[in-house]
Order: sequence, then structure tokens, then C-alpha cells
Amino acid sequence: MNNTSSASTSALPQQGPSGGYYVFLIIYLVLLSAFGSFVNDMYLPTLPEMVRSFHTTTSTVQLGLTFGMIGLGFGELILGPLSDRFGRKPILIGALIVFCIGAMCSVWSKTIHVFIWWRLVQGLGASGGYFLARTIPADLYKGRALAKVMALVGAINGFAPASAPVIGGLVARSVGWQGIFWILFGFSALLLLLSPALKESLPKARRVTGHFGTAFKNYLVLSRNKHFIIHVMLKGSALGVLFAYISSAPFIIQDHYGFTQLQFGLFMGFNALFVAFGSMVALRFKPLKRAAVYGGRGLLLVAIAQFICFYTVDNVWVYEALNLPMIFCLGMLFTVGNTLAMNEGRQCAGDASALIGLMGYVFGATVSPLVGLGNILHSTAIAILILSVIVLIFTRMSRILPADLMADPQSATATGVPSSESASSKNGNSK
Repeated sequence: MNNTSSASTSALPQQGPSGGYYVFLIIYLVLLSAFGSFVNDMYLPTLPEMVRSFHTTTSTVQLGLTFGMIGLGFGELILGPLSDRFGRKPILIGALIVFCIGAMCSVWSKTIHVFIWWRLVQGLGASGGYFLARTIPADLYKGRALAKVMALVGAINGFAPASAPVIGGLVARSVGWQGIFWILFGFSALLLLLSPALKESLPKARRVTGHFGTAFKNYLVLSRNKHFIIHVMLKGSALGVLFAYISSAPFIIQDHYGFTQLQFGLFMGFNALFVAFGSMVALRFKPLKRAAVYGGRGLLLVAIAQFICFYTVDNVWVYEALNLPMIFCLGMLFTVGNTLAMNEGRQCAGDASALIGLMGYVFGATVSPLVGLGNILHSTAIAILILSVIVLIFTRMSRILPADLMADPQSATATGVPSSESASSKNGNSK
């Protein structure tokens, strides 16, 4: 039985692509990452309308978000090892085709339950592009170069969740919620048309070989990597906060405060820019994980303020003022969690990216229907406060680890998953 873990150590690229292809690569990665955001964010403005259209409840409609996230999570779990074995491009193309099918069929859903199941198919299809936007950079870059690419993609992609609700609100007002899924179908088709220009980032010499189950065994290897798991949990719990916010916001802004779908989109669009600001600010910290410490502390302070205000003050501008620093802190945490987890798991990057995505959607799928129970302001405040405490716990665990980015990928451990301990013993920047 052969595993490329050891071989890939010596085959790691010395530098990523540059020039014109670098520009195309960044644009394509941004589109892939944005695609994952659009799958959920674009139809957020229509959630209250769908409650009325399907004659159902808020929590039931929010299950569409939950099943989409389940599909995203488990799709990554399956496709990650397959991409390590067969390469990134064939997995990407197959996943995009699956999404196109799910998007078309959701338009023709006659009941909310049929729609929810097609959302699961959409999530499975969208998962390919979403996790490969993290995986491909880890194939090509390492250390702070990887951090820069991840932050750059994350910062530019801040405009995706910024524009998605605005576009969704405009489309829904014109042609209803079904039009949104035709646009998502077109987005997926565009990615398919551009895919021939994308070069395979995982050469055959670095792919997992041997029997089919070999690729999946890397999950066990990664699960024993303490550094990797801490940063996966950090990113996942931070994503849980984001999903608590985005799944409750349509009902708070539209139903509770009486704003239109388009006005809701403008709120969400402006707020999403703060994710991009946080992503870029995180790069100014050395070591990188210090950004997570400040981000985690800031997030908890905002969550406490939200908890107090949501129970005592019923004002949309107070709600909005507290969202901005929360989302800024999340941008910092996303950059740190993504970069450090992928840097640790780069030797089986497909599996590593899949676990990062899965954990985020475990948190997200759990919290999305919960914030619709009872008074939505109160349930949202409770969910965000609990998740912020969890985030802070993992930022502190990250802080006491050795240095956060490998100085040399040649120092990979015998298990095939790189560790930053050897780098930290040399430079000593543990905090």
C-alpha cells in the first residue's frame, strides 16, 4: 500500500505560479469561494417570503439553510479524499454539474420538504468549489505566502456576501425566489466554462495511491494532529457565529423591524465588507495567531454587549452597530483558522480542507434552526454568546502552541502531516 505522504514532502513546490496565470488563479479562487457564499447568502432575503409561499414556519424554512450546510459539509468530507487521489479538476467539474442539477430542480419544488432535499443536493455540489478554494492554495504555497493568498482571496471575497443579498433582494422583488436559483445555476455554469483554463494543482506524483480507502485514512492522521484540530475548531466555532447571524438577520431586519428585501440586502452587503477588513488586518500580526487572540477577545466583548442590548434595547441601529465589530473580528478569525489549519494539513490538503469545512457546517447546521425559536432577538443573542465563549477557548489553546507557520515544509512529521513545532524551537515566537 502506497501513500504519497512521504513522497509529497520532497515534491512540495518551491513557489507558486506567478504572472498572468497568478491573476487568473486568484480570480478563479475568488469565484469558487464566492460561489459557496452565494449558495446561502443570495436567497436570505427571500426566507420570510418563502414562509408565506410554502405556508410553513420560520424554523422549517431555515432548514433549507441547514440542509444546504449539511450537503456542503458531507460533500467536502467525501470529495476531499477523492481529490487527493484523482486530482482537483475532475472533482471540481463533477461537483459543479451536480450543483446545476440541484439548482434547476429546486425551482420546480412544490412543497418546502422537496425544496429542502434539493438544497441538500445543492450543498453537495457546491462543496467541491468551496473546499477547493482552500485546497488549491495549499497545493501551491506554504507559510506566510499561503497566508497572503488565503487572506487576499478572503478579502476580495468579502464582496461576495456583500453583493449576494443585494442581488437576491433585487431578483426576488422582480421574479420571486425561483429566479435566485436560476442565477446560481448560471454562476455554476460560468465556473464550468472557465475550468479548462485552470491547471491541475496536484501532480500525479503527489497524489494518494494504493487501495481506494487509503485517502480516507488520512482523516485519522489529521485527527491525531493537535495543532490542526485546534485550528479547525477555531474556524468552525467562528463560522457558527456567522451562521447564527446570517440565519436570523432576515427575520430581524425584515419581519421585526419592517425593512424591505432590498434594504435588507444593503444592510448585509455593507456589513460583509467588514469580513474583508478583518481578513487583511489579521495579516499585520506576527505571529499570525495573535490576530485570533485579539479577534476572540473582541468577539466575546461584542457578544456580551449584544446579549445585554437584545434583552433591554429594541432598536435596529443598536443591532447594526453591534454587528459591525462582530463581523470584523470574524474576518480576523477566519484568516487565522483557515491558514494555520491548512498549513498543518497541507500534506493531505484535500482531507484537511474537507474537515475544516465539515466542522464549520456542523456548527452552522446546528445553530441555524435554533435562532428561530421563541423571541428571535433573544435566541440569537444566546447562541452568539455561547459560540463566542467556545471561540475564545480555542484562541487561547492556539496561543499556547508553538509557532504558527512552518519555516520549512521539509520538517514534516513521519505521519505525513507537517508540524510547526520544529520551526518554533528555532524562532521561539510562541505567543
